[in-house]
This record gives sequence, structure tokens and C-alpha cells, in this order.
Amino acid sequence: MSLGAREFDFVRDLVRTESAIVLDAGKEYLVESRLLPLARAAGHPDVTSYVAEVALRRQPRSRTAVVEALTTNETSWFRDNDPFTALRTTVLPALAETRTRRSIRIWCAACSTGQEPYSVAMTVLDSPLLAGFDVTIVATDLSEEVLAKGRRGEYSQLEVNRGLPASLLVRHFTREGLSWRISPQLRSRVDFKQLNLLRPYTSLGRFDIVFMRNVLIYFDQATKQDILRRVRQVTAPDGYLFLGAAEMTRGLDDKWEREPAGRSALYRVREEDRSCVPW
Repeated sequence: MSLGAREFDFVRDLVRTESAIVLDAGKEYLVESRLLPLARAAGHPDVTSYVAEVALRRQPRSRTAVVEALTTNETSWFRDNDPFTALRTTVLPALAETRTRRSIRIWCAACSTGQEPYSVAMTVLDSPLLAGFDVTIVATDLSEEVLAKGRRGEYSQLEVNRGLPASLLVRHFTREGLSWRISPQLRSRVDFKQLNLLRPYTSLGRFDIVFMRNVLIYFDQATKQDILRRVRQVTAPDGYLFLGAAEMTRGLDDKWEREPAGRSALYRVREEDRSCVPW
């Protein structure tokens, strides 16, 4: 039995309300494929009857499970590579010069199962200029399930094959049965926290670098504008924002400006809009 129109509308409204992710008409197949495991685990013959029960019972846990199942968790190690080259060759050396307190804070938003923040951590460890620096990496996601996996730091052979150089696998991971576990040293450098990007960010503190790559593409224009405005509020005046290759701030928040960095690009608050000196 295919997903009913009423049930699809319920899921679409729920996901948009809780995460701002837009499910356009025609995505019924995606909803069915993502929710089928939940439906079977709950003893339902199909997704339609499962969604109908979730709508009727209004249990927060069930609704959260639906939203998390529809959240995109595509990720890999050193994804697209060029942003990490820019981090290593441009951003970290610049911050090493300007951060006299020898402290740097980095936020990886929508971090999924942890490959991005751990890739950042490995890049930091390989930066001699940061010797003696206190570098904090905060990794957030909407889904507690993917955050739990990130905290465990355990990955399958297929997962480590996606972008992780063999030299870094040997240095930072140990083999445990069919899986690979990240070293305690690297795991301790990343603080995983649950965060809905629709909610306030101020409790996270301020950051020198923000990774928000391949996130904005899932939101409508008003939500993109709101997120970029609020990211500015938690970014150091001379800080750096990384977006995905298909994302930009132009026409959304013109207080950001694009700066080329090798084969990649960075976003920084325009000089005239920086309200205070570096901290």
C-alpha cells in the first residue's frame, strides 16, 4: 500500500515544523523508504498505518523518530577535500597569528555521524603552528542517533573507505573486529551536542570557524536568511564560515562576503559590519 496523501502531508508538516527541511510533493517514495524500518519495528504492515498511528497518538518519541529518519545524513571524511586544504593552508595559519590567547573554537553544524568534525580534528593535529593552542571543536546535529554514533567513534570498513587516507586510518584508528574505532585522543577533541538549527545558538558560545556545509540547500529562503543571520551572531568578527559548493550568502545575507581560498571559498563578515575587535 502506497503512502496516503493525508499521511504524507502530516509527515511533511511535521518535518518542516521541527527541522525546517522542505519535503516537496513527489517525495512520497523517500518518506516510504525512510519510514519503512520504523513501521516494521512497530509492527505495522505499511508506512501509511504507522504514520496514522503516530499522528493519532501524538507521542513525542515517535514524532522525533519520524523527523530524524527524514533528516539527510550524507557524510564522508574530508568531504570535497578543497575546504580542508583551505582550512590547513589559509585559515589555521591566519588564526595562529591573530589569536594571542592561543585558543580557537570551531563549530561543525549538522555534523551527522562525526566524519566532518573528526576530519577537522585531524587537520588541527597536523598543523604545527597550533602547537600549544587550546582548540575546541563543537559538533551539533538534530539527531541523537547520529550523535551517539559520533561519540562512539566506531565506523565500518565501508565508512572509512569514503575519503579517509590510509595513513590517517593507521595513525588514528584501531581495528575492532569488523569495525574501526577512533583513538581516544582524537575523540576527546570533539564535543557532540544536540541542536536544532531553528533554535537559538547563543548557548554554544562564539566561534572562530563555522562549518555549515551542504546544510542550507535543504531550507527555504526565509530559513536560510535566518540561519545566516544567527550564525553571524556566534561568529567572531574576523571569523570564517565554510559553506557547501552549491551554497552562497549572496541575496540572503549581504553582510557576509565571499573570499577565494585556493580552489575553495570562505565567507567572512564584511569589514564595515565587524562590530568589535578579535577576541
